[in-house]
Amino acid sequence: MRSSEPDSEKKSGGGGPAPAFSVIVAANNEEHYIGACLSALLAQTAEAGPLEIIVAANGCTDRTEAIVREFEPKVAGRGWRLVLLSIPDSGKLLALNRADAVAGPGPRAYLDADVLCDPDLFGQLRDTLARDTAVYATGTLQVMRAKSWVTRCYADFWTRLPFVQGGAVGAGLFAVNPAGRARWGQFPQIISDDTFVRLQFAPTERVEVPAAYHWPMVEGFRNLVRVRRRQDAGGAEVYRHWPSLRGNEDKVAVTTSLLARLTLRAPVSFAIYALVAVTVRLRRSGAEWSRGR
Repeated sequence: MRSSEPDSEKKSGGGGPAPAFSVIVAANNEEHYIGACLSALLAQTAEAGPLEIIVAANGCTDRTEAIVREFEPKVAGRGWRLVLLSIPDSGKLLALNRADAVAGPGPRAYLDADVLCDPDLFGQLRDTLARDTAVYATGTLQVMRAKSWVTRCYADFWTRLPFVQGGAVGAGLFAVNPAGRARWGQFPQIISDDTFVRLQFAPTERVEVPAAYHWPMVEGFRNLVRVRRRQDAGGAEVYRHWPSLRGNEDKVAVTTSLLARLTLRAPVSFAIYALVAVTVRLRRSGAEWSRGR
């Protein structure tokens, strides 16, 4: 049953007001996405408790900041807080660190500006994070239907892989409680912030809740190659600088027999996935950051 209390009056397990759940969104020229992202946050059920939404707009030259300001009365109407940080320089890690510096002491989520969250998600995340021991949580990842045929095929095979099926992937959204956030200081200047954070936690400390979040995959073969190259370089960078974190990796090896079964189920999707992987290996270059859109 949904609570009839205003969000700002929901109580914590200790009897006091629930601490605000800080949601940090790094945004660089996201005028086509930020409105839908914020609308989805506003649609969260009362079980989410009070939210503190911090949009770290970095290097924006479009209407991103103006759109965020339009949401101020809507967010205030729920008794929540909306913070807009206008950062002249671009850079996701810079934006995350600036937002972390002003976030409250409660649980904290890091959300990509192009991700849409189902209404029950933050209530389930809050429940999962309500413990004294360190925990990492995310929702059930759903890849949005792509416009291009090649991306739809790639996504079809990628979502069949054990790493994705195993849960708690955290691509586009991950959340931690205060004890979990204490696992690292500032975000280092690296390619893959989500890999860096996920590997701060043992597999037993990572939780995937049932509620979904919807994540867009990049469009087109060329962009898939660019982003796959970035992902590979990002994982290698984390292993190189923090080799001890490799012990928290729990990816299931894709054996020949498993690959054969997956290929029989989706031969065309496998062909596209394999072609992207081979192209990445043949055209390795710098570890540039790329959204591909």
